[in-house]
Amino acid sequence: MLELTSTAVLNDLFEEFEHTAWRLETQRGYEADQKSDRYRRWARGEGYSAEGREAFLAGRRKLAEQGKRVERVRIVDDPPTESQRYLLAGAPVTIKAGEDIRHLWRADADRLLLPSADFWLFDSRKLVRFHHEDGRTLGLELITDPADVLKACQLRDSAWHFAVPYEEFATRVPSAV
Repeated sequence: MLELTSTAVLNDLFEEFEHTAWRLETQRGYEADQKSDRYRRWARGEGYSAEGREAFLAGRRKLAEQGKRVERVRIVDDPPTESQRYLLAGAPVTIKAGEDIRHLWRADADRLLLPSADFWLFDSRKLVRFHHEDGRTLGLELITDPADVLKACQLRDSAWHFAVPYEEFATRVPSAV
């Protein structure tokens, strides 16, 4: 039976990693976002606000100051879902704090045979695979098996090569920001 852990494992890994934390985001929407007041305000047309994200953003700035890279590729549908448009609207704030966020159309991700499950990859040594159901995180799986980690590294390299930086991608989806 698969043993899942809570999202708390990510906090430890963000404290421990030495060089690079990399994420693949594949979901069409995330329940945690959709339940937030920030999301509801944005959905009402009040614009994106970083209110309530101060600690997260400070953490990203600290990592950048330490020379650590945090990168992610977000898979986006064509047309983007409302939740994906929300993430696009908030990306500049996270980028300014030090993350490198890139985007890939879902059709391109499918051609690259990218997985449907999100994951974080830490220092090309530890893999955290998300288990989702309809955008709701059920739990995380911490994986250190070298073969699984190597496969995740290959997926990362493929996705990163074809992903488009936020600034360029946003011009292709003008209604998102």
